[in-house]
Amino acid sequence: MTVVNEASAYTKAVLGQVVNKAYTPLVVETKSLFTVSGLVLVTAIVGKVTTAITVANTVKLQHNPTTGTSSDLCAATDLGTTDTPAGNLLSISGAPTGAPVNGIGAAGLFPISKVSSDFLGAAKGIFLSAGVIEQVTATGADGGITWYLTYAPIEDGATVVAA
Repeated sequence: MTVVNEASAYTKAVLGQVVNKAYTPLVVETKSLFTVSGLVLVTAIVGKVTTAITVANTVKLQHNPTTGTSSDLCAATDLGTTDTPAGNLLSISGAPTGAPVNGIGAAGLFPISKVSSDFLGAAKGIFLSAGVIEQVTATGADGGITWYLTYAPIEDGATVVAA
């Protein structure tokens, strides 16, 4: 008898593969969250706050490619001056200058779409090459976030795994 996980099948069909990484920033640092091998289309990045963030801080996500220049996936944002309680969700819009969306049930655009009127009907998401997706905690450090990322491989054999 075949058992189908309907939620898993739906997620994979709509958003692609799912990978997650729990991270508790204990110091100001740049921490590798995900390792990208090959060209992928990231369709969503969502962080679930697992431990309240209560210290003034500056946090951003960035892509550090194996070849090329690092680029921001969202703007550096203070998540702790106004406490971010456990259970809140964080997501990004795909615009490198956009602040993360924060709140209970918060969601950026679904799926991620670059802000543009030039390519109507284009695939939605962020294309990333081989490298690392990092959380940069520049000031303050507390709390905990489990990051979830969904993606579709563009090149044969391309993957994203927790770092």
